[in-house]
Amino acid sequence: MRRGKAAKSEAPAEPSPEAIAAGPAGTYENSIKHISTANTVEEFWSTYNFLVRPNDLPTTTDYHLFRSGIKPTWEDPSNVKGGKWIVRLKKGLASRYWEESMLALIGCQFTGVPEGEICGVVVSIRYSEDILGIWNKTAHDRDLTERLREAIKKVLQLPPHAYMEYKPHQTSLQDKSSFRNTQLWKPKERSPRRASSWGERGEAQASKAKRDVERSWR
Repeated sequence: MRRGKAAKSEAPAEPSPEAIAAGPAGTYENSIKHISTANTVEEFWSTYNFLVRPNDLPTTTDYHLFRSGIKPTWEDPSNVKGGKWIVRLKKGLASRYWEESMLALIGCQFTGVPEGEICGVVVSIRYSEDILGIWNKTAHDRDLTERLREAIKKVLQLPPHAYMEYKPHQTSLQDKSSFRNTQLWKPKERSPRRASSWGERGEAQASKAKRDVERSWR
């Protein structure tokens, strides 16, 4: 999916993701271009081998890989009660992590996560960073979402101090945003004053400089 027209500079002259999400019903879904459906590993590779890698895509472009019958929209029946884990990536890392997450999904390598719980994966190419999203069906099950988080960390070989964010799709439907107002997760040992390992997005914004340093692990 390509959002708006190609920009000639780093300034986002096209509509923002939030503006598109808040537009007329169907605008977002109609902007998605279906590439192919794969029922076998061979069919997957016959498509993937000819795709432009995320690192080479223009900004404000998304790639989606979803289970057959599930649309990459918040309102889809398989997604509406779920959410997504978000991993923010430095520029230049998207191709690697996108491939690893796709292979883990089709190979059922997310240990401890029930079959069918993961709806799909999305990589979003943006101006200053790229974003990987892993969508699941049941946002209300705290234990399950945390098991998914640990499985993602293992599949992507993220360091122990890596920050991750979670956002229920119901929240996205309310604020018409994919990546704002997320719930920040960080290791418990780094937040001893809090009984929970979850933090608020506002806290993350208040310490953005620190987060930028923490993100430099790759």
